[in-house]
Amino acid sequence: MTDKKFRTEKDSMGEVQVPADALYAAQTQRAVDNFPVSGLAMPRAVIRALGLIKAATAAANARLGLMDQAMSDAIQAAANEVAEGQHDAHFPVDIFQTGSGTSSNMNSNEVIARLATDKLGETVHPNDHVNMGQSSNDVIPTAIHVSSCLLARQALLPALHHLADTIGERAAELANVVTTGRTHLMDAMPVTLGQELSGWETQVRHGIARVESALIRLQELPQGGTAVGTGINTPPEFGRLVAEELQQATGIAFSRKENLFEGLSSQDAAVEMSGQLKTIAVSLMKIANDLRWMNSGPLAGLAEIALPSLQPGSSIMPGKVNPVIPESVCMVCAQVIGNDTTMTVAGQSGNFQLNVMLPVIAYNLCQSTEMLANSSRLLADSAIAGFTVNAERLQAALDLNPILVTSLNAAIGYEKGASIAKKAYAEGRPVKEVAREMTDLSEAELDRLLDPAALAQGGIVSQN
Repeated sequence: MTDKKFRTEKDSMGEVQVPADALYAAQTQRAVDNFPVSGLAMPRAVIRALGLIKAATAAANARLGLMDQAMSDAIQAAANEVAEGQHDAHFPVDIFQTGSGTSSNMNSNEVIARLATDKLGETVHPNDHVNMGQSSNDVIPTAIHVSSCLLARQALLPALHHLADTIGERAAELANVVTTGRTHLMDAMPVTLGQELSGWETQVRHGIARVESALIRLQELPQGGTAVGTGINTPPEFGRLVAEELQQATGIAFSRKENLFEGLSSQDAAVEMSGQLKTIAVSLMKIANDLRWMNSGPLAGLAEIALPSLQPGSSIMPGKVNPVIPESVCMVCAQVIGNDTTMTVAGQSGNFQLNVMLPVIAYNLCQSTEMLANSSRLLADSAIAGFTVNAERLQAALDLNPILVTSLNAAIGYEKGASIAKKAYAEGRPVKEVAREMTDLSEAELDRLLDPAALAQGGIVSQN
């Protein structure tokens, strides 16, 4: 038994019982009852976007003379409270709902109508007023675009810039630290740690460029298409005015899509952004795994670097410390890659005039963006910025690296070099020592050709 109190609300289908303290009304409650699926509600970013959109549409309707200013002001004030996160507890609808997201649109309409009614002192209707000139079919696609743009601009891009800058700073610091290069996880010619990190930095900066490119299309909004893209029940200039209001509220250069039919029936821009997020996830997983390999040990692994010790690594093995940040980042990357698969399937679900997997697109795009932003900062601040270099370990590996013989190819030929490398490896001796015995090269020539630091810069050839 429960002492929770309810009130009776009505919609076009009849009466329904709603919790007495809920700001929402009948249509939201029906969705709560109909979709007890996952317990996953709309992300904060999407609720924020819905609030911003409802404020913008109320302002646009006032500018068009379709709504009196007092009601518009009340709706805008209520919608901005929603955008600011003051009423998130009143957005309980599950992600796995009607494919258009109608339940979430009506959830926002009902909450804002209730708040605006209290502010105005007269009835504000969720459909006739808050939803004036709109349909779920253009509101939810617009909310996907707005939420993704806000997260990318305000969270992801700053985080990626921070990660790239942090890597760049460490690359400069380690520019002259030579290590053994590896291809196929096997010893290869020397590189510097600065060179190795420069590759990471470039990956991240390319990811920034990819996001910036995708944002160009996400900043185009389908608001104004209403039900099927024709703009029924709203003036032609409505979408442009809404975009202007959103641009003023966010500082992002939103515009109305040229073709509203494409904007409602497809989610190509969201799928494109998801693909770019997947690429960033691939980049971050490569960087995180490199860090894990370099940190492996401390005795039986590479142990070239030591990542910051953040927490005990085992419940049974005392003293064990694990690379927890790179592991966390790798799991996030796996999730983002999986989300992109969902986005790919969902993006194909545009049947005629409407995509019918909008809520899951909204959820996955927001989750991927937020997780990559958070993980990029973690990787920068808790792994890359603070790792230390085991110079002795690096030098010991360089001294015994048989692949250094590659630099002698021009002087002695590949076959002779292979013999030297095999003998050096079999006997555990430095290449220089074996080459001294097996070639006529002078000590000065061997020193010059087998200098790991010089080899890392490339271009050394025999003078013979």
